[in-house]
Amino acid sequence: MKTRRTFLRSAGITMALPWLESLAASGSKTPRRMVCICAPLGFLPESFIPGQSGADYTPSPYLEPFADFRKDFTVVSGLMHAGMSSGLGHQASASFLTGVPGAGRPGFRNAISLDQLAAESIGMETRFPSLVLSAEGAGGLSWTRTGALIPADNSPSKVFARLFLEGKGDTVRAQLQRLDDGRSILDDLRSQARALSAKVGHEDREKLDEYLTSVRELEVRMVNDERWARTPKPKVDAEPPTDISNAADLIGRTRLLFDLSHLALQTDSTRLITIMLSGNTFTPPIEGVTLGHHDLSHHGKDPAKLAQLQIVETETLKTVRGLLAQLRQSKDASGSLLDSTAVFLGSNLGDGSSHSTKNLPALLAGGRFRHGQHLAFDPDSPPPLCNLYVSMLQHLGIETDRFSSATGTLSGLDLKTA
Repeated sequence: MKTRRTFLRSAGITMALPWLESLAASGSKTPRRMVCICAPLGFLPESFIPGQSGADYTPSPYLEPFADFRKDFTVVSGLMHAGMSSGLGHQASASFLTGVPGAGRPGFRNAISLDQLAAESIGMETRFPSLVLSAEGAGGLSWTRTGALIPADNSPSKVFARLFLEGKGDTVRAQLQRLDDGRSILDDLRSQARALSAKVGHEDREKLDEYLTSVRELEVRMVNDERWARTPKPKVDAEPPTDISNAADLIGRTRLLFDLSHLALQTDSTRLITIMLSGNTFTPPIEGVTLGHHDLSHHGKDPAKLAQLQIVETETLKTVRGLLAQLRQSKDASGSLLDSTAVFLGSNLGDGSSHSTKNLPALLAGGRFRHGQHLAFDPDSPPPLCNLYVSMLQHLGIETDRFSSATGTLSGLDLKTA
């Protein structure tokens, strides 16, 4: 183990060794957190986006449930991902948190998502570097540095068990043994790769360097896993959730994920969460709704479909408001969880009916931002959505002015000085 720790220090990543006392003693700062939520079918622009910009805007119908949070959020309109062709459709969700254009096209290769970039800096401070959640299926919002999709968890009961339920002694011992076996395998793989590096050309050597980087990152995660395997899990009063088998119940499933997210943040089990909301073809069990959600999103301006879609989207936004309420009611060292948590709600679609990727809906609540306004940008000449992501990284204390296609922070969205 001594050799391994020396190697990790020589790799320049001693910050990822949380068991060191000198690092463990640095817990005086209030943790900063981030939740990113994607509604894959979008929201009706005319119901979501206010008609006026600035601080004196009149709330749109969809923002009315947030009236008591007006000073706690900023609504942003006009943004889109740079280089993203409009009409790309649902496949644009792959680029939602990465900003890489061309999703779904031949040769497309994604890049690291916003949450995973943040996890590289702050993820090792908690038992789980991030949580990747989905209201349906394994398709989520999070991507590795090499552009691989991270499968999303869609079973709240299983996530709850990982977060809060202790395994038996033999289970923990088996986990530690697996970790030790895994490190032995990584040692062998690294030795073989280094030996091979001297025998291959420049391009292959670059591929091996990428491979070795992945090995080092995996080893760091395994060391962190070992630390947490020996640390008791937090105790919570909440009862373990029961998974909702009805795939049509998008509101019930969303509430379970939000309740779970609140508990994870409250116990500091993680500080980074992504959530893909439901976007399926089933008819949700909501009064006044008789058609499938996906069908309603492709309304073609049909008044009957629009009326039902507004019901579904209003109920969805009420669940978001419920999450904000939970965070505001929970306290941490310097105030409420909402004060330390940036909650971002958006979509890969600006208009679900036309599959447009322009004028994406965006609501940013909480965190260290000065809120209470509508930032309206020209949809025909907007700053990149990734500028908002840079601002969110800075909220987390990650001092950078770059992410994907970003040109800087988002103009008009300022951080509080204290």
